[in-house]
Amino acid sequence: MNTLKVIILLASLSGLLILIGYFMGRGKGIVIALIISVLMNFGSYWFSDSIVLRMYNAQPVTRVEAPALYDAVESLSAKANIPVPKVYVIPNDTPNAFATGRNEDHAAVAVTSGILKILNQDELEGVLAHELSHIKHKDILISTMAATVASAVVLLSRWAVFFGNDEGSTISAIAVAIIAPIAATVIQMAISRSREYEADAGSARISGKPEALASALAKLSYAARKKPMDANPSTAHMFIVNPLSGEMIMNLFSTHPPIEKRIERLMKMKGNLS
Repeated sequence: MNTLKVIILLASLSGLLILIGYFMGRGKGIVIALIISVLMNFGSYWFSDSIVLRMYNAQPVTRVEAPALYDAVESLSAKANIPVPKVYVIPNDTPNAFATGRNEDHAAVAVTSGILKILNQDELEGVLAHELSHIKHKDILISTMAATVASAVVLLSRWAVFFGNDEGSTISAIAVAIIAPIAATVIQMAISRSREYEADAGSARISGKPEALASALAKLSYAARKKPMDANPSTAHMFIVNPLSGEMIMNLFSTHPPIEKRIERLMKMKGNLS
């Protein structure tokens, strides 16, 4: 998905927010919705990385503490031509990883302790290159913006029911409260799924080993089905594989494309890299 499409999708989320504000209080409601949106985006821009890392008790590591992991991040960052992000390990046996931060100069890569146990070095580098690709293409900022605006849509859609001035407006508000969160989820899915495909391709270009990431994805997906991670649904889109994939209902609204399609695309790239 190109930048224009991402802008259109984010604008759609903002439009939903304004619509809900209208049902809450016409002109005043729109102003309230815009203020909430601005505040949420400001807060997420500056503090989302520290909030998410703290949420999962991620611990910073040095080269001495995790030499293979740190060296891989440093080497791949040089290949991706980006500053070396901070490196964190999450004390969780379910293998997974994510990147966070507002830009290349303020970014972090976090992996669970479980991922270090089941992946070989090539597979680990494939995963890390995927996360570095997210950082390089500013996906971490895009996904944060989408998540915060979508959260505002869901929150305000619930409030809208209590601001109906008559029977007609109350019914409309109830309809908005039902439809808006679904629409927000679909828009968020469209953004996140596309960025995952692009990060997979970016990983293949950075590491030069698309088959290694394909192998890693197969292992991570299997592990997630066997033992889903106790993750906050609002952050599920940040992980390389859906940490909630063990839940059937989450499969219907997954922020990640099917693993089979991701692996198929990666294998088609094998041998075509210059």
